[in-house]
Amino acid sequence: MEEQTPAERALSRSYVTADGVRFDIDGMTVEHRADRTATLTYRLTVGRPGHPDERWVVTLAWDDKSFADVLTSPAPQPDRLPQLVHLVRAHLEEWWDTKGHNRQSARMGRRLT
Repeated sequence: MEEQTPAERALSRSYVTADGVRFDIDGMTVEHRADRTATLTYRLTVGRPGHPDERWVVTLAWDDKSFADVLTSPAPQPDRLPQLVHLVRAHLEEWWDTKGHNRQSARMGRRLT
């Protein structure tokens, strides 16, 4: 198994949002493309207070080439890594919040049984 980059390790960490939604990252892969874009695929369990946990596979197309160096570097610039993590988490949270009424968001994820 190939060793993860610092960005992959950071993006694989579970977290809880300010409103108590828990994103337990069960696995994450990055598919790098020749045009310097990437696809992030998450296997995660989402927990909300008062609701049963839900398991999902979510695919995020990452077309922002300005972070390609952060995703691949063995030593990314310290100030840029938290920016990338923040942006990806915001994208995951937006998917979670809009998947029920936005077709594009709905297509990004598949609920597991």
